[in-house]
Amino acid sequence: MLVETETAMRCIQCGHMKDKVIDSRISKDGTSIRRRRVCLGCGYRYTTYENVERTELQVVKKDGTTEPLKREKMLQGMVKACEKRPVSVDRLDRAVDEIITTIHQDHNAQVPVQALGLQVMDKLHELDPVAYIRYVSVYREFDNVKEFIEEIQALEKRSFRERVEKRANAQARKG
Repeated sequence: MLVETETAMRCIQCGHMKDKVIDSRISKDGTSIRRRRVCLGCGYRYTTYENVERTELQVVKKDGTTEPLKREKMLQGMVKACEKRPVSVDRLDRAVDEIITTIHQDHNAQVPVQALGLQVMDKLHELDPVAYIRYVSVYREFDNVKEFIEEIQALEKRSFRERVEKRANAQARKG
């Protein structure tokens, strides 16, 4: 499929302003389009990506100040929590995308840091209980071992409750 583009895309090789799209593909998650192009001036082939531009969310911190939502900062915190755990960086990358999508659905311009932290905790709880405890201990600023023990006991109760609910749902589908 050769389509001459309506908007000019400057060739990075020769600077010519006309090209043709020779292939377009939607990404696996459906959030971007990858286009292979050929310059009509020099024949150089290159790839461009088209993404939906979202409004930049501002995170409202505990002290009331705001800062832009930084995807890399969120990913780094989750990677740190999952250090030496069986969770791939690729899976964490997808988890961050899922969190950001949820945050954009729930908030227009600003998101309280607490809401963001809860989303991260929920996602880590799904991925790895040890990573979850690591993250929670820093996020909630645990001061002593008792707080760790209480959180682990709460995690065990939730895990047991979830296993029972999964079995009941599986049996209901079979029966």
